[in-house]
Amino acid sequence: MPDFTYIARDTTGRKVNGVLSAATERDVIVQLSGKSLFPIEVKAESKGSGFRIGGKRVSAQQSAILYAQLSSLIRSGVPLMRSLKVLREQASNVALQEILDDIVSRVEEGASLDEAMRRHPKAFSEMATNMVRAGAEGGFLEDALDRVAKFTEDQEDLKGRTMSALAYPVFLGVVGSFVLGFLLLVFVPQFDELFGRLRERGQLPAITDWLLWFSTSVKNFGVPLLIGFVALVFYINVQLKTETGRRRWDWIKIKMPMLGSILLSLAVARFCRVLGTMLKNGVPIIRSLEISRDAAGNLILAKAIEDASENISAGESLASPLSASGYFPRNVVEMISVAEESNSLDTVLVEIADGLEKRTSRRLDLTVRLLEPMMLLVMASIVLVVVIALLLPIFRMSSSL
Repeated sequence: MPDFTYIARDTTGRKVNGVLSAATERDVIVQLSGKSLFPIEVKAESKGSGFRIGGKRVSAQQSAILYAQLSSLIRSGVPLMRSLKVLREQASNVALQEILDDIVSRVEEGASLDEAMRRHPKAFSEMATNMVRAGAEGGFLEDALDRVAKFTEDQEDLKGRTMSALAYPVFLGVVGSFVLGFLLLVFVPQFDELFGRLRERGQLPAITDWLLWFSTSVKNFGVPLLIGFVALVFYINVQLKTETGRRRWDWIKIKMPMLGSILLSLAVARFCRVLGTMLKNGVPIIRSLEISRDAAGNLILAKAIEDASENISAGESLASPLSASGYFPRNVVEMISVAEESNSLDTVLVEIADGLEKRTSRRLDLTVRLLEPMMLLVMASIVLVVVIALLLPIFRMSSSL
């Protein structure tokens, strides 16, 4: 039998790799599943070629529609296999059609729905596949699919509202940068010769002299500065690929003025929503914490969540390590603590996420409303300084005539 190299994740989310002997790639996946490993990549050593699981990508919105449609068909009494084939035939997206075709083939071969979905992590999140697995084992697959669809739609809606709110400030920043570049590199240098004589006489105002110096410096050193900026971006990008770099960046994000607290609230809301949704679908709490830790999207919060997972494994509470981290709001921790005592953690976590997202959305709108006039004021101030610096010597020359 040929040897296959594999990369997989264990139940803690850690990547593992190794070599297995099997007749087919499918047999390797079965062996890995029996060891509680989730395959990411399987490659046949003898052929020197392999396949990357989940090469096709579909949008989150398309995934949400798929979950909702599959739930509707199953709820109507259509068998799972027939439902998958109907959705495959109706799919207008080529990538989604190919993914569904692969899922149908694997389910026909005896794989469960969640096992087939795990082959396409770019289309189906780990949270979704775990909820589907819990739903299938618990006999409430259609309900699980509905919750996944709603969760995905809510997250896309929040992402869309956040991007829309930030679009105009970003536009102002880009336009302002181009305007400033035009003034310094094209407009101001045209006055250099005119004001040169005033500089020689010592009659050039300090603000004009500084503006001409700054414009000349940008023009002469613009290319080295640009190269330095590109090198800095490249260095930051390399650092962000390391855990230390990502941790530093996550810390910087939540400490930024104005936006830091908003980003932290959004990360806490994501954690609460994913954890609550998975618990509601019957996924074990340790596994739910592992997945929600990654869903939070912040390594600073991830450390507190890891501590919480260890606490629960030792029979202790979830709230204590979250409170000790200092990053979870006090009211959130108190609600989690009460929910643990009343055995309503899943429901309360979703309610916490709803409340955080609503409050954060309002704060984001307010911040953007404040940011827009501030940026306009800064741009107007820059233009005003340039105009004053250019007009002041002209007024002096005209008054001396």
